[in-house]
Amino acid sequence: MLSVEGAGVRAGVGADTRGALRRRALAVAVAVTLGVAGAMAVSDGWRAAQAQGAEATVQGALSRAPLAQPAGPPSFADVAERVTPAVVNVTVEQKPLRRMSMHGVPEGSPMHEFFKQFGSVPEMMPSPREGEGSGFIIGPDGYIVTNNHVISGAQRIEVTLNDGSRYDARVIGRDAKTDLALIKVDTDKALPYVDLADSSEARVGDWVLAIGNPFGLGGSVNAGIISARGRDIQSGPYDDYLQIDAPINRGNSGGPLFDARGRVIGVNTAIYSPSGGNIGIGFAIPAETAADIVAELRAKGRVERGWLGVQIQSVTEAVAESLGLDEVAGVLVADVLPDSPAEAAGVRSGDVIVRAAGEPMVGHRDLTRLIAGIDAGTEVELEVVRGGKTRVMEVRIGRMPGESLAGRGAPEAVADGPRIGLMLAPLTPELRAEHGLEADASGVLVAQVQPGSPAQLAGIQAGSLISMVGQQSVSTPDEVAAAVREASRQERGSVLLRVEQGGKLRFVAVPFA
Repeated sequence: MLSVEGAGVRAGVGADTRGALRRRALAVAVAVTLGVAGAMAVSDGWRAAQAQGAEATVQGALSRAPLAQPAGPPSFADVAERVTPAVVNVTVEQKPLRRMSMHGVPEGSPMHEFFKQFGSVPEMMPSPREGEGSGFIIGPDGYIVTNNHVISGAQRIEVTLNDGSRYDARVIGRDAKTDLALIKVDTDKALPYVDLADSSEARVGDWVLAIGNPFGLGGSVNAGIISARGRDIQSGPYDDYLQIDAPINRGNSGGPLFDARGRVIGVNTAIYSPSGGNIGIGFAIPAETAADIVAELRAKGRVERGWLGVQIQSVTEAVAESLGLDEVAGVLVADVLPDSPAEAAGVRSGDVIVRAAGEPMVGHRDLTRLIAGIDAGTEVELEVVRGGKTRVMEVRIGRMPGESLAGRGAPEAVADGPRIGLMLAPLTPELRAEHGLEADASGVLVAQVQPGSPAQLAGIQAGSLISMVGQQSVSTPDEVAAAVREASRQERGSVLLRVEQGGKLRFVAVPFA
């Protein structure tokens, strides 16, 4: 095409004027220049096209060209391939719900009789329930770590390995306060396993892998980073979560969190989501916390914690200024419980504990976690600031009453049996005043409601007052827990609570998780 166009231009030279000649000469120059460039651009493809055609040759040339090193993070395929065999799916069969009215009132309760008298209420027949979660094998002999809420209320637990083999599992022990459980499968063959490592070296921004069983789909590997450390999500007294953005969803609970080297640095436990699905905020129990709990569960089947017997809060800037403290640190003692180790040692309300057992106290959870990990009977030193002076006290750590603080002033979960997601506290004059309750108000205060729990879904809020469980009046957290356990023992699908909220009394049916 270029040669023909050039010849045509030259053939018309004799008939043109000088101006036309200059214009056409310029056109020839531009055409030739473009032609040369075009010829250079396609010359390699033209030579190769003699064999297979121009289009195929250009594509072949591109496929043979060396590619640049891919951008982004390195592949996690090797790590995932190595650790995935130790991750398991946990399927739980739970007791079927008893027949429930459309109003959610348990059959046989006073409110159910009311509905029967004043109107016909459609009934729902019982149906079996299944739950799914994740776990990971920590020894060749079949010990598996998962979440307590995954296996709570289970009649049967089945574990499915990555190779598809299935085993029935039994519960070795569980700890509601940290939401950890240890289960075991029995088999003659050695199983693939991973070790609990230490998350203390993990930094915000480090890559992590969350492996588990989201929505029952089977083993899935998701990558993300550590978003924050030391998160308190108000789920219990020992909250110290790793926050991650690796996508985890329902069914990931109990699965392992790996670092980029394939070490277990956490146990995936909770998500923060208004919809129940992943929005990029998940929480994992640090592996070193899990390791201590698992060791006790394996040895004793339960966790025994030390007890000091104080109600505490963190020191704020305002508190530090009003007390004349040099820095905003330490733990403020709000109350000392009667007949407690703290009372025996001389600790008083208003004291600021700045060191315990040689460890500096920055926030109130530092003291909670420290004391819980000390064996009962151990003597430790408390460094206390009182009246601007520092003094040292010797205290003998006690055993947590009933392995809980229920009935002694501190919020306690209704757990170790049915799990409904309430943290309760006994009423005190201070709490009555704080929540605007009458001096003669009776019942138990709802201190916290676990996000996503049956209690929250039933509409119960922190600050509410629970005065009855079923037809029984209650005045302590222990009484509430006992009544809830009794309702579960009778195989009821839910428990009926009389709740005072916003000045109004109503009965609320809370299903068991």
